Amino acid sequence: MTGTLYIISAPSGAGKTSLVRQLVATVPNMQVSVSHTTRPSRPGEVEGRDYHFIDKARFEALAAEGAFLEHACVFGNFYGTARSQVVEKLTAGDDVILEIDWQGARQVLAAMPDSVSVFILPPSQAELERRLRDRKQDSDEVIERRMQEAVSEMSHYAEYDYLIVNDDFDGALADLCAIVRARRLRRETQAGRLADVLEALLANR
Repeated sequence: MTGTLYIISAPSGAGKTSLVRQLVATVPNMQVSVSHTTRPSRPGEVEGRDYHFIDKARFEALAAEGAFLEHACVFGNFYGTARSQVVEKLTAGDDVILEIDWQGARQVLAAMPDSVSVFILPPSQAELERRLRDRKQDSDEVIERRMQEAVSEMSHYAEYDYLIVNDDFDGALADLCAIVRARRLRRETQAGRLADVLEALLANR
């Protein structure tokens, strides 16, 4: 029985990372795929936990080898998902989350069409900008660019299976958990997990 691949996208500042972190802490047998990136690490980020930080030359070499399930350039930095890591986790029966943008989502869905895609939206542009400013990590110029990119990113919402508005964190988390639970209760998944139970229930008396 293989796991399910979840694609979760959102504009920067929508709260995707916090939601995914809590989802993994709440739901068993759920892992986040750690992406490779060429961008510098931010304060508090840990190699191997948040990202695999590599230089551009190494990234391009991996891409040329076909090592990435998807890869994209965002804000001048490259991001990619190692195919082998995802396949290994899914084969072991774990569900896997990819935190990627719409460009990466298209690539993954083309390669693995059974993936479940979720787009997380902020409640408003004003709230999104407030969250970006509260980080105190970017200049006004960078924040303005991120806002423009956010509008572009959100315009692709229709390409996803599910939409969640992260207005209330607990509510948004409950919505994410509901999607995972419903997926795990599908007949195809349950038939494998409950094979012995079904055999006993259907045995002739």
